[in-house]
Amino acid sequence: MKKLTLQQKKFVTEYLKNLDGEIAAKNAGYKSNNLKSVSEDLLSRDYIIRELNRQLNNQIKTLHVQRGYVVKKLLQIAEFSLAEEDVLDKEGNPTGKKKLRDTSAALKALDSLCKYLFQKDDLNTDLEAKIITISNLNDKKI
Repeated sequence: MKKLTLQQKKFVTEYLKNLDGEIAAKNAGYKSNNLKSVSEDLLSRDYIIRELNRQLNNQIKTLHVQRGYVVKKLLQIAEFSLAEEDVLDKEGNPTGKKKLRDTSAALKALDSLCKYLFQKDDLNTDLEAKIITISNLNDKKI
């Protein structure tokens, strides 16, 4: 297996940062009037591709987050956003009315949670979903 030169390693690192071969070649120190050709040549080499895959796999492993952590954080965002708070008048005094803190953020968090929990790879059957608008949302429908 062929070893990469320091410049080739730098190219791989730079390429993973921006996915632009010309910029990666320039930042790696290649001197040419046609950096596109240089990058195409480098990206056609098997040992460069292997190094790209190796570094990508290392990055994926370091980004591994426990599933429970993601679920917990998304639920916290949804719960915080659905908490009731007082409606204030123009002077900042409570009116006696309550409103949900941020329904938009709550819906986004719950949508992300559903997508995370029910990824296509995890599903054995098709799921049916009802669309409930904010205007007809109440405790009985939840």
